[in-house]
Amino acid sequence: MKASRKYLDHTADILLQAEAPTLSELFEQCALAVEESQVNLNSVECVETKKITGENKKIDLLLFDFLDDLLFYKDSELLIFKKFDIKIKLNEGKYLLDCLAYGDKIDYSKHETDAEIKAITLHLFEVKKVESGWWAQVLLDI
Repeated sequence: MKASRKYLDHTADILLQAEAPTLSELFEQCALAVEESQVNLNSVECVETKKITGENKKIDLLLFDFLDDLLFYKDSELLIFKKFDIKIKLNEGKYLLDCLAYGDKIDYSKHETDAEIKAITLHLFEVKKVESGWWAQVLLDI
């Protein structure tokens, strides 16, 4: 399986699916989908770095929290990311996330913006292990 992401038709929001051979690559695909839904990433430079960590007993809630953190940084610090170095490991029954996110502060004169994401929702949210890796579905409230 090759890591990938795609958008599905949805009446009012953004529905995306991602798949990847590893959890780290799945999280990266979901993160890129969230970020590129908001800003054209071709104009984003990797001049800012943010360390993002998390832990949860459930992998789907770890992904939810991680994507929610990305929205937090966009809303609070105007940061948008285009590159992610993600490590996920299972330790004593908990999934641990360690991520370095690279990006830029949004400059509305430089960056072409798109949708304004209000929230990551749990509606239709799913993460599952599949035969060839991992699969996720995420609904973004715009």
